[in-house]
Amino acid sequence: MKRAGFSTKWMPILLLMPQLVIIAIFFYWPAWHAIQSSFYLQDPFGFGSTFVGLDNYTDLLGNSEYRRVAMFTLVFTVLVTFFSLAIALLLAVKADNVLRGARTYRTLLMWVYAVAPPVAGFIGLIMFDQSWGPLTRLAGFFGWDFVLGVNFNDTAAAMVLVSVWKQIPVNFIFFLSGLQSIPRSVREAALIDNRSATGRFWDVTFPLLAPTGFFLLIINITYALFDTFGIVDTLVKGEPGNNPMTLVYKVYVDGFRGNDLGGSSAQSVILMVLVLALTIFQFRLIDRRIHYT
Repeated sequence: MKRAGFSTKWMPILLLMPQLVIIAIFFYWPAWHAIQSSFYLQDPFGFGSTFVGLDNYTDLLGNSEYRRVAMFTLVFTVLVTFFSLAIALLLAVKADNVLRGARTYRTLLMWVYAVAPPVAGFIGLIMFDQSWGPLTRLAGFFGWDFVLGVNFNDTAAAMVLVSVWKQIPVNFIFFLSGLQSIPRSVREAALIDNRSATGRFWDVTFPLLAPTGFFLLIINITYALFDTFGIVDTLVKGEPGNNPMTLVYKVYVDGFRGNDLGGSSAQSVILMVLVLALTIFQFRLIDRRIHYT
């Protein structure tokens, strides 16, 4: 059997070059520029910069406001990741069992995937409007005086709810594909061994979904840390004040509004290191328990 290959060693390099150029321009060069800027105190109008060494980092680590934002980001990431995965898995299991109207049911669950994060945030503003928002009225029915953009906990709850709602379709698509790839023979064997649907799910179905779940875990953590920027920016209405914000949004607020370019660069570097460490931790420890065959 003849093996396919390239006639010259330069051909694969040439094919990879466009992607490598894009990565270099939009990732490596900005990352290097952020690292370099984090060691300087820069004039916001570009008239000069002063080398301050690690002062930007020490100021951040000693700042109580930054620690508060970091703690909220941790809680926000955990909540968004957990509920996005849990609800999507539940909907995927139910959709996999639907026989009549299955295509319509799945389409209704997946259409939110096309909504951009700022649009999702705007929908959240409508749903939580103080005067006539349906979710605000629902909260008031239970005695909860929901005030978006004023109360810290209320705004945080809205951020979590909208972020979860936006991410569920992505997880749903992958979980449903994973469920449908499980061989029928395995399901029939599990049905014989265990008559309990809950027992079959945890003993057979859930372990077979482990590779998909591991992939989605990384995707959802990344989403909660970075891709929720548009949702947060829309919900806080451009006036963060005492409202909750994530670390990524704080980089924007301090850099573009506070004109602290050196401090915001240091924040971006810290966030980049944390994400890198988290990714290495996931692949080194969690991946050992995941079997792809």
